[in-house]
Amino acid sequence: MPATPTFDSAADAIVRVRGLSKTYAGGFQALKNINLDIRRGEIFALLGPNGAGKTTLISVICGMSTATEGTVVADGHDTVRDYRAARSIVGLVPQELHTDSFETVWATVSFSRGLFGKAPNPAFIEKILKDLSLWDKKDNKILQLSGGMKRRVLIAKALSHEPKILFLDEPSAGVDVELRHDMWRLVRELRDAGTTIILTTHYIEEAEDMADRIGVIRKGELIVVEDKHVLMRKLGKKQLTLTLQHPMNHVPEALAPWSLALAQNGQQLTYSFDTQQEDTGIAALLRALGELGIDFKDLHSSESSLEDIFVSLVHDTKAP
Repeated sequence: MPATPTFDSAADAIVRVRGLSKTYAGGFQALKNINLDIRRGEIFALLGPNGAGKTTLISVICGMSTATEGTVVADGHDTVRDYRAARSIVGLVPQELHTDSFETVWATVSFSRGLFGKAPNPAFIEKILKDLSLWDKKDNKILQLSGGMKRRVLIAKALSHEPKILFLDEPSAGVDVELRHDMWRLVRELRDAGTTIILTTHYIEEAEDMADRIGVIRKGELIVVEDKHVLMRKLGKKQLTLTLQHPMNHVPEALAPWSLALAQNGQQLTYSFDTQQEDTGIAALLRALGELGIDFKDLHSSESSLEDIFVSLVHDTKAP
């Protein structure tokens, strides 16, 4: 797997979002004062529950929707004042399967390239179609394709004009495992070639595997943006579970400093601690158990996944 790219500063940002808010008719505020830098050449995963504002934020950045307040700059181009230049460097794969039903795959992807003023390049279109396993369908009309194949066509259209920035809005929704594997392989290749990738997904394990940085949005507010590994280190939890030789009715007072949880059957003790804590607490706990004559026959350690952290963030009423 390619190494995660390194970034020196905010000067690496290819997308800059400042003070972005979006209020719809009727007063519903979908976005609330969003500030975000997306770094050149990274894979940035935007996570959030349904209705959190993910698609609205992507639509505004891509110029498909107008913000109520704030600015978006894509590779130096203001998306409002310099819309054409900004839009020409952005590719978008939307959630919806809107395609030209009566056009062929080749025609619709080639036409999409032309819409952005790019000169015809049959060799490039051929490569995209082969990368997405669409080459043998190039002469088929869109209406003849399965849902998964139509999703591939949307990706091909988004890549047809060689964008510097690619947005993938729930690209895995309703697609088969083969397409997901093809798509993520292609995403990594694009990132390696310098394309910046911004994706939303409900498959949090994909974000954990793919992303360099994670942003979490909740009720229109960006509540955290952090490097993936830093986020998991800061907010993650570790657990040590001990299976006892003999069940106990209660946790001895001498073990109170570890705030142990005793299973209902009395046969398991669980010690939970932040991943930033030193693991010396485990050694001290094991010594204390030995001094109390408490024997265990098995121990198991585990660590929070990105999904665990995501769930805790979106349900934390104390978060911003």
